[in-house]
Amino acid sequence: MGDIKDITWEEKSRESVFFKYGRGVDKVVYRMPDGGEADFYIKNEKAVSCVLAITGDSKVLIVRQFRPGPGRVLSDIPGGVIDPSDKNPEMAVKRELLEETGYEGEVEFVTVALDDAYSNIERHCFVAKNCRKVADARSDAEEFIQLDTCSVDEFRDLLRSGQMTDVEVGYLGLDYLGLL
Repeated sequence: MGDIKDITWEEKSRESVFFKYGRGVDKVVYRMPDGGEADFYIKNEKAVSCVLAITGDSKVLIVRQFRPGPGRVLSDIPGGVIDPSDKNPEMAVKRELLEETGYEGEVEFVTVALDDAYSNIERHCFVAKNCRKVADARSDAEEFIQLDTCSVDEFRDLLRSGQMTDVEVGYLGLDYLGLL
């Protein structure tokens, strides 16, 4: 075999096993480089935008909400699915920040992060600096969100706790801002 980056896996078939609420599972069959075939079950998810949002006085905006996967309330950063009405990921993250927190800020793109080896989700990572309250938060019907703030040091502790989602967005945002 040659260099691994030059090896191709040919997708032979794809079948949706389940899809609801923007998330699903696909059975994908690949022809491997040696000619054999293997099937994989891949999480099929819509792209999302997430933001590490910091106020002018260096407070990190945290949203606390119930997460059905772990079955409990977690502390998260604002974010969500990129809707068809969003023209781009930045528009989506500005909308999510405003909806979930009532805040706006100076939004900057950081990078796109992949979730794991068995998911197609792309997580568009942003930071928002100098955030300020401009409206009341308005969450979706199935969301019950409580807004909180913490210091950057407290946020680092929260990231290390393993008790939140979108951890990579937090670390990438802190690195981007030189706050690691």
